[in-house]
Amino acid sequence: MTEPRRVLGILAGGGPLPGQVAAAATAAGRPVFLVGLEGYADPAVLAGFSHEFARLGAAGQILSLLRAAGVQDLVLVGPVRRPSVFDLRPDAEGVRIMARIGRAAFGGDDGLLAAVVRVLAEEGFTVVGAHEIITESLGPRGQLTMLGPDAQAQADIDRGVAVARLLGTADVGQGCVVQQGIVLALEAIEGTDAMLARARGLARPGPGGVLVKLVKPGQDRRADLPTIGPGTIAACNAAGLRGIAFEAGGTMLTDRVATIAAADAAGLFLVGVESK
Repeated sequence: MTEPRRVLGILAGGGPLPGQVAAAATAAGRPVFLVGLEGYADPAVLAGFSHEFARLGAAGQILSLLRAAGVQDLVLVGPVRRPSVFDLRPDAEGVRIMARIGRAAFGGDDGLLAAVVRVLAEEGFTVVGAHEIITESLGPRGQLTMLGPDAQAQADIDRGVAVARLLGTADVGQGCVVQQGIVLALEAIEGTDAMLARARGLARPGPGGVLVKLVKPGQDRRADLPTIGPGTIAACNAAGLRGIAFEAGGTMLTDRVATIAAADAAGLFLVGVESK
């Protein structure tokens, strides 16, 4: 007798990835249930799947919804802007979970996510990475676009890799913008799009810069992997950049075909690199 497939729960933030994970799991024959975080998850993305919405701070409601749906495995996917503790308004269960998370709630994002993953495991869920469900989503090593980096762009990539690695070691962010060897912007709590908008006003004359995105050293890869999609390409183009270098095997392409096509149309390069 065939055992029933394990129910996959998806704690959904913004963007298209929650729906893509749900679609991939459904295509593989797995039942799915999504909890959309209010103010972040797009209702249109969740519309085709069994789902409910809940506040980020309503931990008791979220856990109850997941358990009622029979969820066993859980994916955390989609960007969520980290709220102030004063804006979180946790319910009673949320207060208890905050106490279990402890000082990590006031540290970097990676430390906080690692603590959240630990607490969810203690609650009986097996947390898995989105890339384990969408197995083809991780960007490979090498040049993906018609154009590749020239000597100046490659030097900017090398500089960006060194800077982004230091930034990630400090658990601050995953990316930076480098132009002609000068670091124009570092990613912090504002996120990639806001960083790119800021870099646009700092650009220098001459060859444009590059965006470098890396996984933080020691990061738990089950949550918050760097993500690149067509929107990232548009933002880089608007900022006058020449291309993007991402960590191969550690960066998710939300729609590989559309992302590469958008980069080719904009004349940008897209290249997977190793973070040594």
